[in-house]
Amino acid sequence: MGSPLIQQRRGKGSPNYRAAKNGKGTVEHKNSELTGTVVDIQHDASRNAPIALVEFEDDEERFILAPENLAVGDEIQIGVEAEIKEGNTLPLGEIPEGVPIHNIETQPGDGGKLVRSSGTYAFVVTHEADGTRIRLPSKSFKKLSRKCRATVGKVAGGGRKDKPFVKAGNKFKAMKARGKPYPKVSAVAMNAVDHPFGGSAKPGMPKTTSRHASPGSKVGNVGAKRSGNKKE
Repeated sequence: MGSPLIQQRRGKGSPNYRAAKNGKGTVEHKNSELTGTVVDIQHDASRNAPIALVEFEDDEERFILAPENLAVGDEIQIGVEAEIKEGNTLPLGEIPEGVPIHNIETQPGDGGKLVRSSGTYAFVVTHEADGTRIRLPSKSFKKLSRKCRATVGKVAGGGRKDKPFVKAGNKFKAMKARGKPYPKVSAVAMNAVDHPFGGSAKPGMPKTTSRHASPGSKVGNVGAKRSGNKKE
């Protein structure tokens, strides 16, 4: 009997295929009207964007996603009356059209779910009677409640992907930190004990498999309506 397939090992949930959780926790909006001062800007092992430690006027310290141009000592505001300035958090209904935003709530009070990766930003397209329409980094549009909060500015860390990995070891460590399999090997390039298609230059067996097969056995064309070359 061969060894388990990669998708079977991943489905088992072993530590080798589990993303590391050694970061500084989630970064969410505070649902209150506050002013704070940036105390420090730090790296978080569990995310690719830098985070800023902010000391608020109620003596609580919290992390926020650091936007571009934010520096230690800067003052940020949270609330309806906040200025349109990088790092400030306001409801979408109070943000003018065309302003770049990030860490956007999908429901009022959920803490921010959209546009949190380094170098990314969305922007307000238009304000409508039943909500605010924004344009996401994927170029798709989404309508949200005017009460959903967002932070003004672009997430810091842009250009992170411009630096080449140079060698396979760096790529391996970067993928391992995210719990992703690397390197990805073609099934026919594996040994016969590692995959049903292994051991030859061709699968050597039909590539179609039942939609009702066990999850680990679903390799090839799952639930295909037809297979083979299409006749003229």
